[in-house]
Amino acid sequence: MMSIGFARIVFALIGLSMDGIGGVAPAAHAQSTTAAFPARPLRLLVPFPPGGPTDFVGRHMAARLQGSMGQPVVVDNRSGGGGVIAIDLAARAQPDGHTLLLATPGQLVILPLLSKTLPFDTHRDLRPITKLVDTPQILLASAKFAPSTLPELIEYAKQRPEQVLYASVQTGGTGHLGMELLSQVAGIRMVHVPYKGTVPAVADMLAGRVSLMFSSLPSVQGHVQAGRLKLIATGAPQRTGAIREVPTIAETLRGFELVPWYGLFVPRPTPGSVVGRLHSEAVRILQAPDTAQAFAAQGVDPAWSERPESLEQLMRVESARWRKVISTSGIGLE
Repeated sequence: MMSIGFARIVFALIGLSMDGIGGVAPAAHAQSTTAAFPARPLRLLVPFPPGGPTDFVGRHMAARLQGSMGQPVVVDNRSGGGGVIAIDLAARAQPDGHTLLLATPGQLVILPLLSKTLPFDTHRDLRPITKLVDTPQILLASAKFAPSTLPELIEYAKQRPEQVLYASVQTGGTGHLGMELLSQVAGIRMVHVPYKGTVPAVADMLAGRVSLMFSSLPSVQGHVQAGRLKLIATGAPQRTGAIREVPTIAETLRGFELVPWYGLFVPRPTPGSVVGRLHSEAVRILQAPDTAQAFAAQGVDPAWSERPESLEQLMRVESARWRKVISTSGIGLE
């Protein structure tokens, strides 16, 4: 048997080291993992039913990824459990990049603050790839509501504590928490009226039974154009798009933003080489002009993370912000 000392002499004569020999295998394995990906069709889990802007974004990304990665990308709509089913499936999937998840902060940031019995831990079980879109929320008022600007609304509500009613489509959802944040920052007290969906909430807005709500613009644009609802302000950081005449909430309440997003995720142990490939492919798609045009019709704006870690940092910042709002308001799931 060759001794270790003699082996070192032999390796030295042929220009190798024993340490170098040990380092070849991991590098080769990493290269083969990257080269082999994707090795089979990909699945994109979407925790919403078919139709609507979230599903639209998922199907757009799936079609473009399929074209660039050389494998089918199948959209799998799993809407049960408020998103829990899809997220749990993603967290438990084989961590090789072939199972992707499209999810929102409502599911990944806010829900864990409201429920302590989830089968997954967002930061432990999921690894971000990139943001996909931003969805600025609009503060709407019934045409029957006297105030037409945010300063007027704040003054009106201060003179009538707990008399102004606002709608949301989900307890603990973006619209609910956004209105609670607005109330806390403005120093006003309003009353929450929860609804099971946008349609009944808007119906009561039109009738004047509730006065305010946050919503995305496309779902109510027809009522706004007809004068049945009015735009008070936007939660975007600056005025944008076709409603540039509408002020931002931040112009009255400095630093206020309400801009939910959609993001792309994989199981946490997924190799960095695979994450890097998915990130670069997704960003390339998001930067394409046809993507911006397609998303505009859904009221969402393409948005990407410069690095996967950027989205994780954003999620931690948002978790701290919403934890404070939830604690102050006492919001809990029924």
